[in-house]
Amino acid sequence: MNGIFELLLWPSLACLAITGIHAYLGLHVVERGVIFVDLSLAQMAALGTAIAFLAGYDIHGLGAYFFSLGFTLLGATVFSLTRTQKSKIPQEAIIGIVYAVSAAAAILIMDRLPEGAEHIKHIMVGNLLAVNAVDVAKLTAFYSVIGLAHWLWRKPFILISVNPEQAAREGYAIWLWDFLFYATFGFMVTLSVSIAGVLLVFSYLIVPSVAAILFSQKIGARLAIGWAMGTTVSLVGMFASYRFDTPTGATIICTFGAALVLLAVLRNFLSFSRRG
Repeated sequence: MNGIFELLLWPSLACLAITGIHAYLGLHVVERGVIFVDLSLAQMAALGTAIAFLAGYDIHGLGAYFFSLGFTLLGATVFSLTRTQKSKIPQEAIIGIVYAVSAAAAILIMDRLPEGAEHIKHIMVGNLLAVNAVDVAKLTAFYSVIGLAHWLWRKPFILISVNPEQAAREGYAIWLWDFLFYATFGFMVTLSVSIAGVLLVFSYLIVPSVAAILFSQKIGARLAIGWAMGTTVSLVGMFASYRFDTPTGATIICTFGAALVLLAVLRNFLSFSRRG
């Protein structure tokens, strides 16, 4: 038992820290209708990491982080400038194109490097079991700063996510607040991807928010549901990974999928019972 505790303690705490900020930002993403923005920015971060590795930087070092952050902020700039009500091109199309090109470019770069396949796997699903106390402390401090920024700017962020037309009527510079939103989002994603990988970061952002929407329309209730689901799935997935000796990131992602299906069935059952 002590062996399990020592092995899973810091990875579990890292997952809880990721849950805290991702469940909140996921509400914004779903309300904005830009579901794949996280996946796209995460892939931009991964591309920056791949280029840093090609340039000779340690993939886990500070240099690789700044490469990754730079590409993520570039994506944030593109997304903030392409959101317009008059455009004939949906923003989701731009997001999808950025993701596809970034993913292809990262594969091309990794294909030229030794052990490229292993690095691609790390980028996609991370390596949670390698997380230590320093990583958890860094995550907690970093996410706390981002959370504070979103608390201070909560009015424009929430208003633009829920009702951008009203925000424009009230005089908010939509492109500027969008850039600030995507920039803080990008800072969060850059750090998250280096630990959890692209697919797991996407799951933490979207699945708890989608599950919460099934049961409530209130932001406070959605946050509570999202945090509860993310925490439960993290712990169950982590233990299942240890019990069945499976990759941790992929196991948690599959656990998220199974939990969402169960919650959807429960939601339909409750609706049926009320009608009955």
